[in-house]
Amino acid sequence: MVNVLVSAARNRNRFVTDAEITPSHNSTDKSIHYNKFKFLNKAKLNNKISSTQIEETRTFLALQPIFASTIIMNCCVAQLATFSVQQGMAMNKKISPSFEIPVASLNAIPLFCMVSSLALYELFGEMILSNNNERSSSFNLKRIGSGLAFSSVSMAVAAIVEIKRKHEAVHNNIKISVFWLEIQYVLLSFSDMLTLGGMLEFFYREAPASMRSIGTALGWCSTAMGFFLSSVLVDVINAVTGWLRKEDINESRLELFYVVLCVLNTLNLFNYIFWAKRY
Repeated sequence: MVNVLVSAARNRNRFVTDAEITPSHNSTDKSIHYNKFKFLNKAKLNNKISSTQIEETRTFLALQPIFASTIIMNCCVAQLATFSVQQGMAMNKKISPSFEIPVASLNAIPLFCMVSSLALYELFGEMILSNNNERSSSFNLKRIGSGLAFSSVSMAVAAIVEIKRKHEAVHNNIKISVFWLEIQYVLLSFSDMLTLGGMLEFFYREAPASMRSIGTALGWCSTAMGFFLSSVLVDVINAVTGWLRKEDINESRLELFYVVLCVLNTLNLFNYIFWAKRY
C-alpha cells in the first residue's frame, strides 16, 4: 500500500490518458470502490504495481473513516475497567449482611444480558442479511451507528449516577447501592457488542479476500486505540482542570469527565453518520 501511495504521489503531475490509468473492472469482488480515490490510478504507471494492489489500497483507505469513527466509543468502554470500578469501591456493595459483591464482577450481569440477546440478534440479523449484500452493508453500518448512540447515552447516564452518588455521600453520608452502576454497564456492553460486532462483520465483508485478516484486525485495533485515548484524555483533562487528581473520589469531578466523553462521542456520532452516508 505504501508503494501504491508513493507511486501515485510521484506521478501526480504526469499527463496521461484515461485509458492508460483506468483499471480493469473484470473483478467480481463487489467490495472494490472503483469510483473512490481515483488519484491512485496513476500508480499504474509504475509497471511493478499491479491493479490488484491498487484496488486493495483503495478499499483499505475507504474503510478508514468508519474505523476512525469507532475509537471514541472504545474510549468510553475503557471506563468500565477504571473509573466505574473506583466508583463502585465507594458505594454500598452489600447484598446481604455477610456478603459484599466484588465491584469487578459487575460485568457479569451485562455479559449475561448480551449472551441472552444473541439469539434474538441473530434472528433479526439473518432476516435482513438474507435479502442481498448491499442491504447487509447498510445493516452493519446501522449496527455500528446504534452502538455509538448507546455509548453517548451511557455516558450521560454515568454522569447522572455519579452526581447522585456524590450528593448522597457528601450531604447525607449515605452510600447508594453499587447496582446503580449496572445501568451504564449494560448500556456500554450493548454498545460494545453492536459496534465491535458490526465492525468485524462489515470490515470482513467489505475487504477483498486477500485483505480480510487486516479488515478483522481493524476492529480490535479500534479497541486498543480507544483504551490508549482514554489514558491520554485523563492526562490532558487533569493537566487543564485537575478534575480527576483527587485521591478521594468524592472530591473529584468525575461527572464532568463523563459529560466531556458524552459530548465527544455525540460529535463523533455525527462524524460517523457523515462518512457512513458517503460510503
